[in-house]
Amino acid sequence: MDDQYDYIVVGAGSAGCVLAGRLSEDPGTRVLLLEAGPPDRSIWIHLPIGYGKTMWDPRYNWCFHTDPEPHMNGRRLYWPRGKTLGGSSAINGLIYVRGQREDYDHWRALGNTGWGYDDVLPYFIRSECNERGGGPFHGGAGPLRVSDIAHKHVLIDAFVDGAASLGVPRNDDFNGGTQEGAGYFQLTTHKGWRSSAATAYLKPARHRPNLRVETSAYTTGLLLDGRRATGVSYRQHGRNIDAHCTREVLLAAGAIQSPQILQLSGIGPPACLAQHGVDVVHDLPGVGENLQDHLQVRLVYKCTQPITTNDELRSIIGRIKIGLQWLFARRGPLAVGINQGGCFMSALGSESATPDIQFHVATLSADVAGGVVHRFSGFTLSICQLRPASRGRVAISSRDPMQPPSMRPNYLSEPIDRRTTVAGMRVARAIAGSTPMRPFVRREVSPGPQAIDDDALLEFARDRGATIFHPSGTCKMGNDRLAVVDARLRVHGLAGLRVVDCSIMPTLVSGNTNAPVIMIAEKAVDMIREDSARV
Repeated sequence: MDDQYDYIVVGAGSAGCVLAGRLSEDPGTRVLLLEAGPPDRSIWIHLPIGYGKTMWDPRYNWCFHTDPEPHMNGRRLYWPRGKTLGGSSAINGLIYVRGQREDYDHWRALGNTGWGYDDVLPYFIRSECNERGGGPFHGGAGPLRVSDIAHKHVLIDAFVDGAASLGVPRNDDFNGGTQEGAGYFQLTTHKGWRSSAATAYLKPARHRPNLRVETSAYTTGLLLDGRRATGVSYRQHGRNIDAHCTREVLLAAGAIQSPQILQLSGIGPPACLAQHGVDVVHDLPGVGENLQDHLQVRLVYKCTQPITTNDELRSIIGRIKIGLQWLFARRGPLAVGINQGGCFMSALGSESATPDIQFHVATLSADVAGGVVHRFSGFTLSICQLRPASRGRVAISSRDPMQPPSMRPNYLSEPIDRRTTVAGMRVARAIAGSTPMRPFVRREVSPGPQAIDDDALLEFARDRGATIFHPSGTCKMGNDRLAVVDARLRVHGLAGLRVVDCSIMPTLVSGNTNAPVIMIAEKAVDMIREDSARV
């Protein structure tokens, strides 16, 4: 294969792996996949608990930081994003959650035809190989492996019982008929191994002669012929290379780098481009706007019994034990990652028609997510508001493509976000104080008993809140002034160019984003094939 392709996919993350794997199923279609990071060869990528290692490893992680956040006491928040085959699906917490029916019906109501829940459910099903088998809500033969947590933990059981004592229903399938309730998550794992998008979609396709995968290939900009994208420029091992395509460039670099590539190519808000000396090729004011993310606030508790993952990781015997569990049975902490249980509920009660907060419950504790565990027996109840009203932006900080862009999420800038976050923290405390959980709680470590009123809880959220790794929305789908792509994910006003990743979400889904991004890419493949057949 030379430098002429039918499709060039930029970014081998959750979406890019799906695009490359599916499009190359046609032997007559030539596909180039570019990934800025290295191959996914590290054992820590493929071990579920390796999240704690890759979370801080610059070889596999972009290790971004936001600008100082005005509503977070001026803090610059750490934003990890995957930089390897599989992208963030290679370093995430493995939780398989799709969001709520209402999320997608809202997308459709905004004018995005074909994106209602009934429209997207078939693509969730097509992507999934659930160990429970197929059914009305699940697939049993797709590429992405989805598994139950085989061995239950007494702390998660107590949390579910505690939530039930407050009127929250039990739910053994957050992706079934309803999301509301408390229970165990399903994970993107298979027999104790991570099932990343690269493992699921790219690995089976790597032998195809019509698919070329280039790693350490950093895309620096788009090649344009008038109003048509004809290829990309990328930098690899010190060389600048141009690659050309006859059909489409598919940007799948994520909510941070897809808008960055567009802006560096002269596509975006003129004022932003002019500030950095980039000539305006196409005035598209919404590129980089509409940034949304889930803010996580973590409440840490000391446990009365040495039954936490902290205890296992702190001792040599404990580490040997969990190593043997994984080696001989593919179970235990190494096989399930960090968060095992969760809950979706309405912290604001009748004010919210559907669940407005999500819990992630971990049988360990640390100062930061993925950090070194505490020296005491500890566990964590973390909450995040599911549908933040706050909006930020991503903007280039330099015309140098190697410089990270400016990221300003504007967390907690809207009153509803502040109220929901505080209400969620109060619910967490109520569950921790419930009769089923009380035998396991020695004391609340953070925020601690000194944080009593709403102002103190909000201040804790400002001081300690962090991303839960779901930045989205910066190339949103729609037809309004700030929309970047149409309902077929084609960039407005340009030919031969689509964006296919979480940046196209007009509003953030109510849950983790990996499964929805894979769905978006599966749906995009059908649209790409349909549009190609019409030419």
